[in-house]
Amino acid sequence: MIEDKKIFITGGAGFIGSTLAGRLLPRNEVVIFDNFSRNALKDKPFRDHKNLKVIEGDILCFKALQEAMLGADYVIHCAAIAGIDTVIKKPVTTMRVNMIGSANVLEAAGSLPKCERVLCFSTSEVFGQYGFRSTEVDTTKIGKVGETRWTYAVSKLAEEHLAISYFQERGLPTTIVRPFNIYGPGQVGEGALRTFIQRAIKDEPIEIHGDGTQIRAWCYVDDMVTGVLLALEHPNAIGESFNIGNVRAVTTIYGLANTVVRVLSSRSPIVFTRKEYTDVELRVPSVKKAEELIGFEAKVDLEEGIRLTAEHYWKQT
Repeated sequence: MIEDKKIFITGGAGFIGSTLAGRLLPRNEVVIFDNFSRNALKDKPFRDHKNLKVIEGDILCFKALQEAMLGADYVIHCAAIAGIDTVIKKPVTTMRVNMIGSANVLEAAGSLPKCERVLCFSTSEVFGQYGFRSTEVDTTKIGKVGETRWTYAVSKLAEEHLAISYFQERGLPTTIVRPFNIYGPGQVGEGALRTFIQRAIKDEPIEIHGDGTQIRAWCYVDDMVTGVLLALEHPNAIGESFNIGNVRAVTTIYGLANTVVRVLSSRSPIVFTRKEYTDVELRVPSVKKAEELIGFEAKVDLEEGIRLTAEHYWKQT
């Protein structure tokens, strides 16, 4: 357990970053560095915690980033442009923030007098359109140049290579996590399961893009955070990448919509809309490496996670 440390989180106002901050705050000083393009922190009960410092800033500004990071023992790099719709609309910004911003974070962390770990967030998108039981040593697959969706995957893959290079060349203790379809209370921005749940509790139509046969493995945010904390502190994690997901919570998008309706006793109709972009047809991870090296295991099943998430949104209505 990490205690009495200074932890610096880029993108800490986001969904996963703010959830991480909440787990770390009771025993540590936490600094959140964020431009607040998405803000899940404002709804957290710990937003005014005495151990929390919040700095508004942009990871593309190296000087401001370096100054804010001074004194950090751990660096968690969550900040990124993400979400299919956002990426397609802003591919240049996606590449700049995710590559140049990540380079700034790693360079700033490398200049710290002491840095026990730098943890970088990548993505399951690096496995391309088809990934079944994908392992960390599988070949990454990126779509053709010109398909804007893949600018996100390319930029995050570049971040992975750079993070491992900082470990290999400069000895910076880096670790990479690849989240697989994370959902849960407080999610902001885009997210199919979040949208399904929010519409279901209002009995509104649930829209499925395409025919609904796309297959995903869904991981509840608390399990994701547990995996991140294990990767942050376990000595086996240095210089490694880890898939973090729930291999038992696998379903098609159509099956997911039906599960949400059933679990929440909703009257929402399920409707199909045209898909305007290249989609991922199959994405299920292998988490064997994370299990064996750092002891990770997802524990929240899909139906329980849906109920917990719905309870959060019910309280907001």
